[in-house]
Amino acid sequence: MNKSWLELEGKTVIVTGGASGIGKAVAQEFLDNGANVVVGDMSSEAPEFEIKENSGKVLYVKTDVTNFHSVNKMVFKAKENFGDVDILINNAGINIPRLLVDGKEPKGKYELDEAIFDKIVNVNQKGVFFCAQAVARDMLKEGRGVIINMSSESGLEGSEGQSIYAATKNAVNSFTRSWAKELGKKGIRVVGVAPGILEATGLRTIEYETALAYTRGITVEDLRAGYSKTSTTPLGRSGKLTEVADLVCYLASDRANYVHGVTYNVAGGKTRG
Repeated sequence: MNKSWLELEGKTVIVTGGASGIGKAVAQEFLDNGANVVVGDMSSEAPEFEIKENSGKVLYVKTDVTNFHSVNKMVFKAKENFGDVDILINNAGINIPRLLVDGKEPKGKYELDEAIFDKIVNVNQKGVFFCAQAVARDMLKEGRGVIINMSSESGLEGSEGQSIYAATKNAVNSFTRSWAKELGKKGIRVVGVAPGILEATGLRTIEYETALAYTRGITVEDLRAGYSKTSTTPLGRSGKLTEVADLVCYLASDRANYVHGVTYNVAGGKTRG
């Protein structure tokens, strides 16, 4: 087999949250580049991928990233089927919009409470920690590996109605910087990717949109119109899932061997203004 420019053929990649959205696009891109991909997700059904002539192989392992034993089972299955894990994409995450204080309905449905706080933190922070630790143990022995943590533009800028989500994503950015200092000297690269507004996926549910619209004091229709309003995005459009996936595959490849400890914002130049 002729090697492609990224030379990802035969690599073993874990993509958490890879059954839909960004994660699925990332998993597909790795497969297209000849990597063997383990998708860890909570979906009850294995996702379908396009398998081409030179595609890698894919394995689905139902995984709860908030559960230590579930994560370690996923890593074991990856090694059992494809050998040592070369690349981890820490993509699994959830977002439940809530207000810190709801002046219209104190302690109501859309005011932040401990249960929602814990749920978001457990997936977005603890899950990233569990998965990174599970793969880093073996990467340390091999003296090589790449961990890519999926953050969000909101982790850099903050986000109205999504304070806990934004806080966890900023924590992920700190994980990236700190682990880069710890693991870089052992041959393991750690990089972050922070997407901005992207094309709609099945994850943008009516429940999510209703909650986010409420926290911002607008209607769902106003919210949807805002997605297509790109006055603060110099490139004048929303991003594509494949554009995030392309960057992730590049950063995971040896072509990016000197890229380490940074988080890349993929948001078309979007700013606060």
